[in-house]
Amino acid sequence: MIPFNIPRITGNEERYLSEILRQGQINSGGRFTVKCESFLGELSGCERALLTTSCTHALELSAVLLDIQPGDEVVMPSYTYVSSANAFLLRGAKIIFVDICPNQMNIDSSEVERAISTRTKAILVMHYAGVACDMKSIMKIAENHGIYVIEDAAHCLDAYYQTQHLGSIGHLGSLSFHFTKNIHCGEGGALLINDQQLQVRAEILRDKGTNRQAFLNGQVNKYTWVDIGSSYQLSELNAAFLWAQLEQMHETTKRRLQIWKRYAEGLKNCPNIQIMGNSIGHNGHIFYLKCANEDQRNALIQFLKDHEVTAYFHYIPLHDSPYGRLKTVFSGQDRYTTYESRRLLRLPIYFDLSLEQVDYVIELVHQWSKSS
Repeated sequence: MIPFNIPRITGNEERYLSEILRQGQINSGGRFTVKCESFLGELSGCERALLTTSCTHALELSAVLLDIQPGDEVVMPSYTYVSSANAFLLRGAKIIFVDICPNQMNIDSSEVERAISTRTKAILVMHYAGVACDMKSIMKIAENHGIYVIEDAAHCLDAYYQTQHLGSIGHLGSLSFHFTKNIHCGEGGALLINDQQLQVRAEILRDKGTNRQAFLNGQVNKYTWVDIGSSYQLSELNAAFLWAQLEQMHETTKRRLQIWKRYAEGLKNCPNIQIMGNSIGHNGHIFYLKCANEDQRNALIQFLKDHEVTAYFHYIPLHDSPYGRLKTVFSGQDRYTTYESRRLLRLPIYFDLSLEQVDYVIELVHQWSKSS
């Protein structure tokens, strides 16, 4: 049987966890937190990287940090995970969805421009499968209208737009270390801060609205409640696990890209399917293909399952969900979001997937394609 995903264990996780258990330093903000945050800051080149309990919480922290108020509008793709919208709905924002570009499943910058109004406070982009959105156009639009850009870079550790790490281009970015991601710690995330003016307040909001970090830095003689906030700090236990993963990040990316390229080469001439384009700078997080329609996609999923290979589709567009229909608006025409999402199928991809197993999956897709 070939499962869809097996989270990688690098080998140092147990050693680092045992180390902090022996020392009793399991609270947040310890040396592994510092190591991880320093690593992410240097990797991204952003002003500050703050570990959070999840990418969802990093997005929620972004919404508070940007002072999103009831009635403010946030433009984003409907083809994304629910956290992208929830983070801003929780602050009373009006979610304005726009269509995607079908070749990359990312937000269409021309549709963003048309969706902006006097109430627009921010644009949220989601880099699907670690493939960059058209950030040059997005940042230009934001600059012209004086609004913020948030990057949902949940798929994007070690993925780039030209030479810039994804999540480091907009004003704020969020990363995920959920166990389904290339680099993980079970549950975890990070907020990337690219605007120096937001850095100090972000640390306060993350730590329950207190100036505890200033106290730890010796800037004040006691800490107290100074702002709104919540408990978004990642446990030192998770940070220790994460550090073991980050140490081998490039090895992980290299292996996943090897598997990704094997799929791409083996399926490039397969009839009745369309494969993911070879976009430069991605990290091999997802390999997807597209069938002719939803029925064909579901048939291929079942065929693979019958041969003990697990494959999945992905997001149901948020504007077409029960809550989305009640609480959100789709600006312009849904030409691609629904249609393309119903054709998309993700194949297994993980560090320990052997090339022989990849070839087996490729063979099965060809078999199905010839008979469909």
